[in-house]
Amino acid sequence: MDSERQIERAIAPVLAAMGYEVVRIRLGGGSQTVLQVMIERADRVPLTVDDCAAASRALTAQFENDNLPAADYALEVSSPGIDRPLVRLADFARFAGFEAKVELSAPLEGRRRFRGRLQGAGDGCVRMTVDDRDVLLPFDGIRAAKLVLTDELLAASQAAERL
Repeated sequence: MDSERQIERAIAPVLAAMGYEVVRIRLGGGSQTVLQVMIERADRVPLTVDDCAAASRALTAQFENDNLPAADYALEVSSPGIDRPLVRLADFARFAGFEAKVELSAPLEGRRRFRGRLQGAGDGCVRMTVDDRDVLLPFDGIRAAKLVLTDELLAASQAAERL
């Protein structure tokens, strides 16, 4: 996790200068480490393959300039997709009204997994409606979260692409 944060701090300014925001960084893999960089456009226009290719070239150059061991990574640059992960507190506010799955690190009221409609975020908490009741989930206790692919989310995504 610390390595991922260090990498994000190093590459976020490069991507920001190109008009992209980092959604998530992941290091993983088997025999070769895979560096997954998930980005989106700052102007919220849907990301294209050309965007990913341009970001990949810029990141490779950044690794070379900083003498980082880029050869040790298989670099993958991608979009977050429609059923994107929710990483920042602002993501939960931005996607209020849509269905999401949230997994906590520690149980809250006897459960770790919640699926429901996002109602927003603030004061370090995510608000959701789960099983017809409102719940507050501590943001710092969220282990993983993502939007659920629904007809409603798909329609909103398609409408955004037409703009």
